[in-house]
Amino acid sequence: MTSLQRVAGRPTWALGRAHARAQGLLGEAFAAAGVRGYHYRLLAALAEYGPCSQADLGRATGIDRSDVVAVLDDLVAWRMARRDPDPADRRRNVVTLTRAGERRLVELDRVLDDVQEDVLAPLTAAERRTLLALLAKLS
Repeated sequence: MTSLQRVAGRPTWALGRAHARAQGLLGEAFAAAGVRGYHYRLLAALAEYGPCSQADLGRATGIDRSDVVAVLDDLVAWRMARRDPDPADRRRNVVTLTRAGERRLVELDRVLDDVQEDVLAPLTAAERRTLLALLAKLS
């Protein structure tokens, strides 16, 4: 089905379609790897920021607090992350990336790299650089 002519030439429509395609490819690739995007985002945040609270993870990743808890439940069950009481405030937990989580993150980085290649496959190397520069300007 072709898009409506009224919206087809509009940047918001084109960006939305490209986003939907990219998210679809990413969702399929992560599902094939047995995870969701939220799992990757939390693992990546823990690798980048080190041990931190669940609330800080939510703020750093833009994931709602209740979703952070549910995803961390998965990561803890899979032994990719660990929750420990915060010694400074026993009411909150500090979340730490485990070695298994570090290894899994490296695997998922490869999945993400493959998706980037799939998303940008129609473009030449020069077009890819231009697209990234233009998207950075719009962000």
